[in-house]
Amino acid sequence: MRAGAARRTRRTHMRIVVSGTHASGKSTLISDFRAVRPQYVVLPDPFEDLDLDDPASEHSFAVQLRVTAARLRESAAASAVICERGPLDFLAYLTALEELGRSDGALLARAAEIVEASMAAIDLVAIVPLDGSRPIHVTGDEDPALRVAMDEALVGLVDDLERAGSVPHVVTIVGSPEERLRLLLEASRG
Repeated sequence: MRAGAARRTRRTHMRIVVSGTHASGKSTLISDFRAVRPQYVVLPDPFEDLDLDDPASEHSFAVQLRVTAARLRESAAASAVICERGPLDFLAYLTALEELGRSDGALLARAAEIVEASMAAIDLVAIVPLDGSRPIHVTGDEDPALRVAMDEALVGLVDDLERAGSVPHVVTIVGSPEERLRLLLEASRG
């Protein structure tokens, strides 16, 4: 009986990464989740802790990638963690920059290695894609082209990783805030 109880407990405590482009609803989802599951430690978007000259540059995304990977390693002993952004997000941003012609892609191979090494520290990746039925409008200074390109790159990268079998459980989170929360709560139960 004790082993079964341990398995149930493990399923309700996961290491979750909420991934998505900027202004997709990640922060709201995490806040709503934490209100229901207060035992979870929240690792905020690494951007909030960094002083970056150009937040949408290749260098900025590479720094955030390294910070996010380090945070996952440092919090490895914690069983109830929810992260706003994971290494996959920054690989998607670097991919998007290359696709938009804003980068030569020189950092992509190293970024992919960091992402691959980080996957073992994650139980669930919750992808929050842009949702045309519930758009979140952004201003021009939030780089709408990069936002859309990152969203498309993230979906493509997740598909590639799933085909390769090198990604943990993935759930796509869409709908109203209530629907999004329900989907994440269900996925976090195992």
